[in-house]
Amino acid sequence: MKITQPPWDDPDATALRDRQRAEIAAIYGTPDSDPGVPPSAADIAVFFVAHEDDGTAVGCAGLRHLGEGVGEVKRMYVAPAWRGSGVAALILRSLEDWARAQGWTSLRLETGDRLSGAVRFYTRSGYERIPNFGAYADSESSLCFERML
Repeated sequence: MKITQPPWDDPDATALRDRQRAEIAAIYGTPDSDPGVPPSAADIAVFFVAHEDDGTAVGCAGLRHLGEGVGEVKRMYVAPAWRGSGVAALILRSLEDWARAQGWTSLRLETGDRLSGAVRFYTRSGYERIPNFGAYADSESSLCFERML
């Protein structure tokens, strides 16, 4: 498995983000279920893509800087066939290592209340439930988490 740091508009990164949004739209029954400001090249500090040995892109995630040493995990996604394989943990470790190198002290994230696999993964990875923050404060379907680095 190889982790790369492509530009935001890289075709593999874009395809993975599109798959993530389509999957969430199917779960929530609406293409616009994201309560926050969608991430973009302008506000994502780093973006990683995991590639299988043959070059197939199988997962991704990025970080948005929230200020004062806090980052937000954005567009975390692993293709269904690769879930449970350790790819998600590898991507999350890459994000955390990058954030630590920047001097950031914590990472936050939002996930949906219907994404039980994501909730289990983040909890197992040391993230603790916090009150909904920022754009998610009034979202009944949002669950927010944080981990001190």
